Amino acid sequence: MGAAAGSQGAGVTGKLLIGGEWVSGAETFEIADRFTGKPVARVERASHDQVDAAAAAAARSFEQQKLDPYRRFEILQRASQLIEPHRGELVEAIIAESGFTFSDATGEVNRCMQTLLLSAEEAKRIHGEMVPISGAPGQAHRMAFTIRVPRGVVCAITPFNSPLNTVAHKIAPALAAGNTVVLKPSSYTPLTASLLCEILIEAGLPPSHLNLIHGPGGEIGRWLAENQEIRFYTFTGSTGVGKYLRAHAGLRPTSLELGSISSTIVCEDADLDWAIPRCVNAAFRKAGQVCTSVQRLYVHASIVEQFTVRIVEKVRASKSGDPRDPQTLVGPMISLDEAKRAEQWVQEAVARGAHLKCGGTRDGAVLAPTILSDVASDMKVMCEEIFAPVISIIPYHSFDDAIGQVNNTCYGLAAGVFTRDLNRALSAARKLHMGSVHINETSSSRVDLMPYSGAKDSGSGREGPRYAIEEMTEERLITISLSE
Repeated sequence: MGAAAGSQGAGVTGKLLIGGEWVSGAETFEIADRFTGKPVARVERASHDQVDAAAAAAARSFEQQKLDPYRRFEILQRASQLIEPHRGELVEAIIAESGFTFSDATGEVNRCMQTLLLSAEEAKRIHGEMVPISGAPGQAHRMAFTIRVPRGVVCAITPFNSPLNTVAHKIAPALAAGNTVVLKPSSYTPLTASLLCEILIEAGLPPSHLNLIHGPGGEIGRWLAENQEIRFYTFTGSTGVGKYLRAHAGLRPTSLELGSISSTIVCEDADLDWAIPRCVNAAFRKAGQVCTSVQRLYVHASIVEQFTVRIVEKVRASKSGDPRDPQTLVGPMISLDEAKRAEQWVQEAVARGAHLKCGGTRDGAVLAPTILSDVASDMKVMCEEIFAPVISIIPYHSFDDAIGQVNNTCYGLAAGVFTRDLNRALSAARKLHMGSVHINETSSSRVDLMPYSGAKDSGSGREGPRYAIEEMTEERLITISLSE
């Protein structure tokens, strides 16, 4: 294993998977280690014709190779089991092409195993419901029920910031539902996706059920949006691209997990021993490059000084740099340009009066974990998604005011609230305009079996295997008339 994925070193080619065959593309592009800069692999770039061929192969496979629910369960369960013997390959691929730390990469692998297993279990539970049609006037001779049927070809477009588990969250429910897939992973992280495809085929998936294409998102994404073989799109990425995809998909359904400016509120009665480690993890894991990463921390004025001192101490005691060191909290960002952009935003905030409590320095693509205070609401670090290891601490006096500030964004993915007051917690749950509200957890608190969705410009549709399967199937009504 690994020849197709290109995980064995420089010069190895990550191929395309089309119609059950690993093939070369129109040209290649290089993947370099995010920390060392050394070449890792050359990856094939798909042509327009190859994108269409992948969709056509998926459509043929959907019609010609139907898998019953139990067989889908067996394949996905086996794939979950096969992750373990390939753990080392997967962790190394994630670290190399994404720059994630050893801890973050290991978490990706562990969660992927769960996502595959959850999807396997849900494959056996897909069902409709009885419809009480006989209760309508003159319909006593009839019965009705619904069934759920697969949509057909699912196109999955995935981001760099969860190169294994988000891929699993899209393709595993699609396969569990009986669909076939065209997968387009981020061109930053194609190797991890290739390895997962190999594992699924090793587990017994008909190879043409899963087609893999690589290349730049703008170009490949446009071709995918135009392809009429595709019946459903599942996308994680920027809000701008999500809007483009929805506009070009027409009447075909989409599931979009988009951008966010995520906040967490720390009330005066919060257990700081519980809250602070969670805030640190949620702000800085994956170098802050998670849509639910804590970007804005609203802390009650009565405890903000104590909270700030403690969280700064914890962050200063952490390590940044080499992602292969198990002690490293923050490794490199996905690119030097992104690290420079985030650094510039921090510098702009400081120039306007924000105080740098820690961090703010950059070594190549590694931006040290950064904490700001005395920020203004119109600074970029506050009003735009920074997608970097940077948080701003904002004191508040009124809980309702904090709720209002959290809501004051076009996004609505998730929020966290730390409090021991049940009334306050339930009030926040009702008033926060978010897809998820986590009490005594941060905004970045996701468990793979739960429903996951956004409000406002953070997207539409739901993830989580059970809920994604509902999105990726059609409900069909069946009626039967019984003659007397």
